[in-house]
Amino acid sequence: MNQRPFWILAWVCVLRLGVAAAHAQTPASSFIIHDVRVFDGIGVLEHQDIAVADGKIVSIKRAGKNAPAGAIDGTNKTLLPGLIDAHTHTMGQVATLQQALVFGVTTELDMFNMPDNNKDIKAQEAAGKLNDAADLRSAGILATAPGGHGTEYGFTIPTLTKPEDAPQWVADRIAEGSDYIKIVIDDGSTYGIHFDTLDAATVKALVDEAHKNNKVTVVHIGTYEDALTAINAGADGLAHLWVGAQPAADFGKVAAKHHIFVVPTLSVLASITQQKAGAALAADTHIAPYLDAPTTKTLATDFGFAKTHPDYSAAPAAIAQLKAARVPILAGTDAGNPGTAHGASMHEEMSLLVQAGLTPLEALSAATINPARAFHLDDRGRVGAGMRADLVLVDGDPTKNITDTRNIVSVWKAGIALDRAAYAANIAAANAKAAAAPGVSGMLSDFESGKTDVAYGAGWITSTDAMAGGNSTTDMRPVNGGAHGSKGALQVTGEIKTAFAYPWAGAMVMPGAQMFAPVNASESKGISFWAKGDGASYRVMIFTEETGRMPLIQTFTAGNDWQHVTIPFSAFSNASGRGLQAILFSGTAPGPFSFLIDDVELAKP
Repeated sequence: MNQRPFWILAWVCVLRLGVAAAHAQTPASSFIIHDVRVFDGIGVLEHQDIAVADGKIVSIKRAGKNAPAGAIDGTNKTLLPGLIDAHTHTMGQVATLQQALVFGVTTELDMFNMPDNNKDIKAQEAAGKLNDAADLRSAGILATAPGGHGTEYGFTIPTLTKPEDAPQWVADRIAEGSDYIKIVIDDGSTYGIHFDTLDAATVKALVDEAHKNNKVTVVHIGTYEDALTAINAGADGLAHLWVGAQPAADFGKVAAKHHIFVVPTLSVLASITQQKAGAALAADTHIAPYLDAPTTKTLATDFGFAKTHPDYSAAPAAIAQLKAARVPILAGTDAGNPGTAHGASMHEEMSLLVQAGLTPLEALSAATINPARAFHLDDRGRVGAGMRADLVLVDGDPTKNITDTRNIVSVWKAGIALDRAAYAANIAAANAKAAAAPGVSGMLSDFESGKTDVAYGAGWITSTDAMAGGNSTTDMRPVNGGAHGSKGALQVTGEIKTAFAYPWAGAMVMPGAQMFAPVNASESKGISFWAKGDGASYRVMIFTEETGRMPLIQTFTAGNDWQHVTIPFSAFSNASGRGLQAILFSGTAPGPFSFLIDDVELAKP
């Protein structure tokens, strides 16, 4: 049974809502931080007094011997500009922006979101309702080919096929409120999969049209050759480096000649190549108290590509060239993917950049002033008079030891202090509640009654990709003749149609008392059932609170004779069974399908 990754970021009916911050905010006020070390975005200033009023930095000057009345003590601490994550996926969830802020990320640059999500969040920001969340800037819908990367998530999005499509496509994104334009040229070959992709002429047409409208362009790439295509098209930035093939010896010089910036996203490349960086981050005592259980699990979950391309070294090799050629490097995490977490992964990203050869000062610039400059965020990314008071105060000296960025003392967004202690308390309460979820095991359905009865849980439903814009179909019905001579079984039929890259159709059972309510199945061995069919391969997909909206997948074969199948939860990317929400038995290959299942249970030890 082979598992493969699955990128349905919004599987519509299964969304992790996260922990609402719901904690008190200190109103914007005047304050002074006394005798603090300052990283101003470029260099270090020792023993400074920083005065803040009305959400802005009023002054920065050498500290006097005596602290002003009521000043915040900055002794042995370092003040940083608010961090800017130059590559995230918020998916319309305010909770992700709240989590980002608690880790000192005051601005997130989202690289693919639906316009309505962006409008809603930005409207709340404008109304002053999101002072406890990072600011959002977004590309909105990305530019891709029909069947290209970006079309597999269940969203129906506009695509392009030729250069002549570019003017209208760009105009539509600007009308929707896109802050910059993201373009995809990744055929998936690095990871052993296939996507259709845009040709070089269409990429250049998109870049040119965006520039006519004063929009920054960033290009998602998957290979070294893709990077050259983006550079030659005149793009402003690369969204990702790559794994696998090493860069040519002149890559850095070529990038510098074309004045491009690069967002390496080492956090997600480390996940793709199973470097286990996310798991180590989740265990850090400065990080863990602010992570809910699903986020902790996501950090410990790697992409499943290691067997295809295990070589991570291409990215650090490229960074060495970029640094030597003085190409701007921006810190971005690709948060929203396995092995990453909003906010927290920025601290790992900076560490990975240092491991790749940047100095701590250069890594800090990559997380502050560099993205501010690249994306024309002129009011942030620096500590200086007149700048917005997006600030992070940490214990220690991250200009020498980059991991000191994790020792956060205080975070301010536009001069408003975040109550991190209250956030941590909410996280602890949510984790305790999840740990106390009801335990379940045993037979769910044996279909002996001729109905889709369940011994516990909300029951069975059919599920297809139609809810996400696909056109696959399915049906389920109890039939006579079950496994080992029993009375009944469940027949699942339908047709898989390739409306987008990862279609589905089948029968879903939910073991919780309400739809998608989590249960604790960690005491079970796993999922056990009997199967019979046409000899084809089918999927078992589970949804858990641990992994949020991303289903975990195993396959089984339904042969001509009844076969007993047991899949331990550990086979699903080391899932524990805790927080189990739903189990889906789905068709796999395009075309009609039909199989039988019987005696579906959460197997007792």
